[in-house]
Amino acid sequence: MTEAVVPRTTSSGGRNNKPVTLALVAQRAGVSVQTVSNALNSPDLLAPRTLERVREAISELDYRPHQAARSLRTRSSRLIGYAIQPTFAGESTPVLDDFLHALSDSADKAGYRVLLFAARSGADDEVDRYDALLRDHSVDAFVLSNTHRGDRRPAWLHKRGVPFVAFGRSWSARDTGDWVDVDGAYGTSAAVDQLVAAGHTRIAFLGWPRGSGVGDDRAAGWREAMRRHDLPVRDLRVSSVGDVNAARDAVARVLPRVTAVVTASDTLALGCYRALRDSGRTPGRDVAVVGFDDSPAAGLLSPGLSSVRQPLEEVGRICTRLLMARIGDPQADPEHVLLTPELIVRESSAAGPSAATSPDDRPSAP
Repeated sequence: MTEAVVPRTTSSGGRNNKPVTLALVAQRAGVSVQTVSNALNSPDLLAPRTLERVREAISELDYRPHQAARSLRTRSSRLIGYAIQPTFAGESTPVLDDFLHALSDSADKAGYRVLLFAARSGADDEVDRYDALLRDHSVDAFVLSNTHRGDRRPAWLHKRGVPFVAFGRSWSARDTGDWVDVDGAYGTSAAVDQLVAAGHTRIAFLGWPRGSGVGDDRAAGWREAMRRHDLPVRDLRVSSVGDVNAARDAVARVLPRVTAVVTASDTLALGCYRALRDSGRTPGRDVAVVGFDDSPAAGLLSPGLSSVRQPLEEVGRICTRLLMARIGDPQADPEHVLLTPELIVRESSAAGPSAATSPDDRPSAP
């Protein structure tokens, strides 16, 4: 079968000739059309000398196989679907943005492209978006993120034999499919350890409302580390949605009783900064603050925000590796990879409580 081609032409004496086809390449190389096809799709079937002759002809004629035609033949689009959730005005998603860059780069190196589509997590029609892409043969596989308790996607895709990998655990009793995640509990535990080493003993946790798999995991790390150091946790956990002003209001009531706050995200940490300045206190000097995600803003704040950095480039590479393995062997046992984050210590948690000044010495809020 002659493969459709990109409309490229050979030229002779300044005149355009017919498009370059497999037949023309075969004629130039002195081989059959099937041999040229093997050179493109299964080069290991050919003798080295034959393969070299075909490749020379391809180069001389500047032949380029048409990807769409190849997709029709193999029923493979070499596209990976990735759902983008709508965001509110002013809302930032630096972690998922960085992950998407890492995923796109590693997928490109594997010969795939990432296809973005909109889907609201938890919406009634969410899986319909996945179904439509599969019915149209637009994608070969999916990468999931924003996994949560009650997430329908892993079981839905698994039941239909669709290759997928998740950035995030399934957070359910039945762990379905391949996933890569970052150990949030380790990150907040490391934050507590660093604060204790600096001399803090009253350390609060500012997280999201209970029920979030990621948020509860990070809260568990704080709680376990506090108990390991024989420190109190009662009434020291406060919750907020992921909004700076809401976080400021939520943490304000616990600040008078603590010398440090570990937070579940840099957005919540920024709310803590605002609450401290509202009361005439300085982050890092009067109350230590540690964020999570090490977003670009963490190093730009004054003082610089200590934060837990996720290895997002590694997450992207492993997601691609697991997905390629799943496409190659759909029946293989699921693989789960839990990566260790790194605590980046900056001025906001570098000093211990002895660095705090008396109320009379505190500067006024900016």
